[in-house]
Amino acid sequence: MAEARFAKERSGLVARLRRLGIRDERVLDAIERVPRERFVAPNLAIDAYADRALPIGSGQTISQPFVVARMTELLEPQPHHRVLEIGTGSGYQTAILAGLVREVVSLERHAELAQEAKERLRELGIKNVRVIVGDGTAGYPELAPYDGILVTAATPQVPGPLKEQCALGGRIVAPVGDRDAQDLVVIVRLLDDFRRHVVEGVKFVPLIGEHGFREEV
Repeated sequence: MAEARFAKERSGLVARLRRLGIRDERVLDAIERVPRERFVAPNLAIDAYADRALPIGSGQTISQPFVVARMTELLEPQPHHRVLEIGTGSGYQTAILAGLVREVVSLERHAELAQEAKERLRELGIKNVRVIVGDGTAGYPELAPYDGILVTAATPQVPGPLKEQCALGGRIVAPVGDRDAQDLVVIVRLLDDFRRHVVEGVKFVPLIGEHGFREEV
């Protein structure tokens, strides 16, 4: 009964996202396939399809569905792509990406969140994902270059290592700004430079790491 209700709510969410301007049907199809209720605490499942962020523990959040859809669409993921995700969190954005690309490499600095995300993804039969515990601001050079890099936490600037690990013609989507407010930015790697485009204002938790924000004491 609950499963049918969630499926109906998921279809309703996709309809709302379409009205809000999400145009990529592959992204919308991926969102309709992923059960968001599985990526939040059981007591928050009733709010899984509300278009707002929800807490997931360790001071982190699962982004509101519109932001997930918007960032995924801006990344322009293709079936042959390898994508690097910075900030696994609950694994929801990871699961969306996994339905659109060949491989997702996802970095999470909180070991507990990483383990929980691995278990959720495994339970859902999602196999084209590697979840790695580490400093997301340093990227993961072992599997670079990446066709797309998605940063799911606020950063004062796009970390240099991520730029270096982006493939020629690849895209980086990241919220760039201070701790209080950011701009969603798309960066495309060109032959000798990067093209930068500001999309809209957003608000994310901070990206902590060597090339990001320092952890507050």
